[in-house]
Amino acid sequence: MTNGERADAIVIGAGIVGAACARALAREGMRVTVLDARYAGGGTTAAGMGHIVVMDDSPEQLALTALSAELWRQVRPTLAGAVEFDPCGTIWVAEDAAQMDAVLDKERVYREHGVECEVIGAGRLAEMEPNLRAGLAGGLLVSGDAVLYPPRAALWLLDDARAHGAVVREGCRVDAIVPHAVHVGHETLEADVIVNAAGAESARLTPDLPIVPRKGHLAITDRAPGFCRHQLVELGYLTSAHVMTTESVAFNVQPRRTGQSLIGSSRELVGWDPSTNHDVLRRMLERAVQFMPALSGLSIVRTWTGFRPATPDKLPLIGQWAPTPGLWVAAGHEGLGITTSLGTARLLADLVVGRPTPFDATPFSPIRVLTHSAAAAH
Repeated sequence: MTNGERADAIVIGAGIVGAACARALAREGMRVTVLDARYAGGGTTAAGMGHIVVMDDSPEQLALTALSAELWRQVRPTLAGAVEFDPCGTIWVAEDAAQMDAVLDKERVYREHGVECEVIGAGRLAEMEPNLRAGLAGGLLVSGDAVLYPPRAALWLLDDARAHGAVVREGCRVDAIVPHAVHVGHETLEADVIVNAAGAESARLTPDLPIVPRKGHLAITDRAPGFCRHQLVELGYLTSAHVMTTESVAFNVQPRRTGQSLIGSSRELVGWDPSTNHDVLRRMLERAVQFMPALSGLSIVRTWTGFRPATPDKLPLIGQWAPTPGLWVAAGHEGLGITTSLGTARLLADLVVGRPTPFDATPFSPIRVLTHSAAAAH
């Protein structure tokens, strides 16, 4: 059977990326239906850290994260208070002189791309974050970065999409994607545009997508207002985050508007096993205490795991999926889905309506997956 009113676009996934895509398409005047197997703002979005951070692991990543951070700053005045948007900035922490050299390289790249940043020495770092351990060399302050509460941010995006006519259906599991339609139980829902934004589960619906779940642990402390004032990340984070090893941990702590501190991060390739790896969690917390010894005096009130949607080349898939007519993909953002949600939605909407994108979107095109597969076959 086919539902009564045909949508112009169906977005699969009501996490923050799907919510942003639904909002962008609805603002183009399209009739949008959002489908989620569970509930809006759940899944990876509910389990993740809420950083809005410019990253420079690759030129493509830098372009997308910088665009997205700017778009988040533009919507900030209209965000609901529950989103808890905090323009606290990020400090990339250097442990020694060698890492300070890396800070200078990072500063040069950021400044070349118009990203506001400032090198800070050991004394200034200690003043800005007194709970960091003594003897650190300094760091790089990226003042335009921010943190927010991801589930509420996704709900805000969906509310804005609804204000432009979108319909959101929760508890609605998509069984299959076919040309210009999806199968949901006994229903066939048709649309000109289908967007697979199902995060780590995107490969279930589009099996050729090279997206795998990458588990992470997080921990949150009890309330200690002012304990952590900026998002703090060690310079070694990029190695941990963007090398596809079996297990890794890195120091990443961010302040919450509640006065709590959110502690990350870990990464594991263990399939869909959601259980707590107590060894990895212990190592993650020990790493955090190495940088902030006073953390050992705070109580951990909750720990949890979630799954990031990872791709082999560390870039998300954004664009048309040629093998299935009408299908577009917005997935594979790994740990940057919160940051890049608005930028992804901007690229997707531009591509769907045939408008020039802010920068060359070709590196994000899902067609690269097919190209690599064909090359491998030969």
